Amino acid sequence: MSEQTMTISGEAVPTAGTFGVVNPATGSPFAEAPECSPEQLDAAFDSAAKAFRDWRADEAARRAALLAGADALMAAAGDIAPILTAEQGKPLGEANIEVFGAAIWLQYYANLEIPREVIQDDDNAFAEVVRRPLGVVAAITPWNFPLILASWKIAPALMAGNTMVLKPSPFTPLATLKLAEVLRGVLPDGVFNVVTGGDSLGAQMTAHPVPRKISFTGSVETGKKVAASAAPDLKRVTLELGGNDPAIILDDADAGEVAEKIFQQAFANNGQVCSAIKRVYVPESLHDEVVEALAERARSIKVGDGAAEGTELGPINNRPQYDRVSELVADALKGGATAAAGGKPMAGDGYFFEPTILTGVTDGTRIVDEEQFGPALPVISYRDVDDALARANATNFGLSGSVWGGDVDRAAEVASRLECGTSWVNTHLQLAPHQPFGGAKWSGIGVENGPWGLYGFTELKVEYRAK
Repeated sequence: MSEQTMTISGEAVPTAGTFGVVNPATGSPFAEAPECSPEQLDAAFDSAAKAFRDWRADEAARRAALLAGADALMAAAGDIAPILTAEQGKPLGEANIEVFGAAIWLQYYANLEIPREVIQDDDNAFAEVVRRPLGVVAAITPWNFPLILASWKIAPALMAGNTMVLKPSPFTPLATLKLAEVLRGVLPDGVFNVVTGGDSLGAQMTAHPVPRKISFTGSVETGKKVAASAAPDLKRVTLELGGNDPAIILDDADAGEVAEKIFQQAFANNGQVCSAIKRVYVPESLHDEVVEALAERARSIKVGDGAAEGTELGPINNRPQYDRVSELVADALKGGATAAAGGKPMAGDGYFFEPTILTGVTDGTRIVDEEQFGPALPVISYRDVDDALARANATNFGLSGSVWGGDVDRAAEVASRLECGTSWVNTHLQLAPHQPFGGAKWSGIGVENGPWGLYGFTELKVEYRAK
């Protein structure tokens, strides 16, 4: 690959140091990414602060720039997607969809109309609530969907009039660097800056005096550190953290049909989705049929290098996550679980793990209680739906969940009692730009997407005129 550079003030910025980026399909480094210095981080924030003064003042220019950015990303998808596949592992077709998805988010916010909020208009006064940008935003993004989840931050933050310094995960920095390169000259200099480096760079960003907002997507553990780092300066935070999404199958469901859909929503992106199905509660009467249908699908799916034609599931993205999935599955098997399909790492190079369906597990097993974030799905039997619901809610997580059944009204009533940010009926993972996304409990603070996502990048101001 050609030399990768950071983007600061609209310019390509090389660095003295670099770090290796691993292709998870081989387990070996294939490229070097720039290592941002403290001085370069200061320069990025300074650039964003200077650009804020003009960027905030012209809403029409912001809309036009975001639309132009969307067009540029779509035109460059053929260049960006192979980079994303090489560093993240997902099949090339899915990488292309992710690039286009990021562009769609830019388009959505470019066209989003925010209604005026007049709260008084009488003989005494005219009063209006307006939303003002916060200033510079520091954004930190994860490795599972580097581009689409970046766009969830870039689009609303910039549309609201903020400027941004963004740091992608050190496991997947290259596609985001390429995205920033594509947007050079499309967005005004300094409006959008991308820096790369290890975890210490993220800590420097959250503690930096310039940004007024931290938008972070990642683990609960790191999210707590971000919140603690932001607290002394009273920086605003949006935290989109982990999930342990339950799917509850009711006794009137079509087992085969539901199992196919649940497999798709549990193993999307090889299970590396914060709001993917992570555990399934099945009535005893349907347990064996559901398990066999899931296992048959797991055994038939094609796992391989995302760059190879026909690949349906790629590798786990990185070695620490590969080791974690391996550990959780081994722990469940040691505790008496049965692997109806899979159950172990795959032979050969790369971070490949067999798509795994586990049965004979229950609450209290680590892979049920914790977020596995990989291609392994535990299936838990139940007798009473109220008990299943209580067990589904007995967690610190609360991102999303789903209920599946033939009687849609009954399933919707059960779903309404899930303690989470989004509940679905007879589907899962249905996300869209206009739909708010956030979690309860430890799964996050604040929401992304829709007008509510934009509001999170603003502060309210009352403008009051006496008559």
